[in-house]
Amino acid sequence: MDLVQGRIVTDDVRRLAAFYASLLDARVTLNDYYVEVPAGPASVGFSRRRFTEYQDDVATGGGRESPLRSEVILDFQAADVNAEYPRIDALGVNWVMRPATQPWGNRTMTFRDPEGVLINVFSREGE
Repeated sequence: MDLVQGRIVTDDVRRLAAFYASLLDARVTLNDYYVEVPAGPASVGFSRRRFTEYQDDVATGGGRESPLRSEVILDFQAADVNAEYPRIDALGVNWVMRPATQPWGNRTMTFRDPEGVLINVFSREGE
């Protein structure tokens, strides 16, 4: 089995997909219901949230209203984090960690997309 896409469910597909298209320097056709943004061998997808999709989950405690919550981090590898930093900063992102070298050698920066999803961009030492 291969992961081919991570999908984010949102109330504003057009806005969030446009952000990721800018982040990944990808050309996509935007709409209000479903967009895929290419990201190397996989893609980041966006689909519109519909209240009816979550009614059963909320009733059983498994939906957005549930106290149990996960957080997702999308990891993107770049050739050079330092070179990408000014372009990404110009997008007006909410920084969690500006470029820093991790103890294991990766150069990493972490920020949140417009809806709060964590994005980690890294480059590997010597690659």
